[in-house]
Amino acid sequence: ESCTIVGTVSGTSISFGTPVVFENGNTIELAATFDSNSNKVVFSYTDESNSYYGTAVVGTVSGTSISFGTPVVYYSATTGPGNALGFDSTNNKVILAYNGGDGRAAVGTVSGTSISFGSYTTFHTGSANIIRIVHDSSNDKTVLIYSDYVSTNYEGTAIVGTVSGTSISFGSPVQFSTAATFNFSAHFHSDANKIILGYRAGTGYAIAGTVSGTSISFGTPVFYTNANPSFQSGA
Repeated sequence: ESCTIVGTVSGTSISFGTPVVFENGNTIELAATFDSNSNKVVFSYTDESNSYYGTAVVGTVSGTSISFGTPVVYYSATTGPGNALGFDSTNNKVILAYNGGDGRAAVGTVSGTSISFGSYTTFHTGSANIIRIVHDSSNDKTVLIYSDYVSTNYEGTAIVGTVSGTSISFGSPVQFSTAATFNFSAHFHSDANKIILGYRAGTGYAIAGTVSGTSISFGTPVFYTNANPSFQSGA
């Protein structure tokens, strides 16, 4: 079974409620986002118990527990690796990106305890690996970060998406690293209005991106560790 749990922070400690099952089977490639418009949590995952289909489910937090609506299959074929979720706070939409043979993205709308998705848009021909999604609220754009899995070098790549209704369109992809690039973290710096990336390209680097129109440009990468960083996160 696959479960989630609600934690409550008090001072310097955290306490947890009871685990709640959201899928009666194994799930992989789990991603989550918070929809501040509907006050719901959305999960996406690859459902091993259902032929590895791409699936999403909406959760409602109440007190120290969480309840779920009915899971929705958004792609009826093998999905992954690299599912990702983000929230577009300008348009109040959930943004989904996933591997379905090609790198694809779709716009989700939460209604009650369910979510529906518009038609997908292909943002990368071939597999896009280790996808991250970050919303630039100053420019009303959604930026996808991924490793170009078709290339022999797995270059770090970014692409800018524009949401209109239940659809998303994309500009041209931009490489920020020509080396094999993995383990991204991606965040929006709301004071500087920049996309901040951390990534592994042999060693650890960080880089700032500036969105302009439907494109993004990057400054010079900054080295931060000789280690081979995995599972990066940031804030």
